[in-house]
Amino acid sequence: LATLLDFPWEERRKLTRWSDVSTALPKSGVVESAEQRRAEMDECAAYFGKLWNERVNAPPRNDLLSMMAHSDATRHMDSDNLMGNLILLIVGGNDTTRNTMSGSVLALNEHPDQYQKLRDNPALIDSMVPEVIRWQTPLAHMRRTALVDTEIGDKKIKKGDRVVMWYVSGNRDEEGIEKPDEFIIDRARPRTHLSFGYGIHRCMGITSEFAAACRSTIWESSQR
Repeated sequence: LATLLDFPWEERRKLTRWSDVSTALPKSGVVESAEQRRAEMDECAAYFGKLWNERVNAPPRNDLLSMMAHSDATRHMDSDNLMGNLILLIVGGNDTTRNTMSGSVLALNEHPDQYQKLRDNPALIDSMVPEVIRWQTPLAHMRRTALVDTEIGDKKIKKGDRVVMWYVSGNRDEEGIEKPDEFIIDRARPRTHLSFGYGIHRCMGITSEFAAACRSTIWESSQR
């Protein structure tokens, strides 16, 4: 993330801290109070505001923040939209990737037969990574607010209702996935899952090889 955003390298650990704080509840072990959380997120906003102003007033560069600062599609974002986009990137690049890494260790520890498959055939890393993402589901759910009255199945949803989408449930759908509760690293279609969401809100991670490369690199290194 520090490289992607050209964030000052010596202060890169601020990114993981802000990621943790942005999703933390008071007295969760991360922050003690809502006031502390707000203060740290204000620090995050001020820091990125400073970097944004620097990039806007400098010639275009190859880092993502500079690209956003000079793109007609994003350069006029207000501070709330800017921070919303940046926090999504920070959390997506830290929290969910970290959860997948620890989840893969747990999965292989609980399924020694699958670990043996991996030891015997390291090429299975390519299918193991998406299987971990499905089985572990790094982001369990997401909430949306209905903009109009609608009906899904036999459930009526009114405008303004808050609807929770459980990705972890979709990833256990026996109608779409064979033996969905089992962890199988050599599935025929390992990328058949909903961990990245669907439609216009689909996570950009599905089109980027960056996070997958990080996960794969760790397991490739561990098999040497």
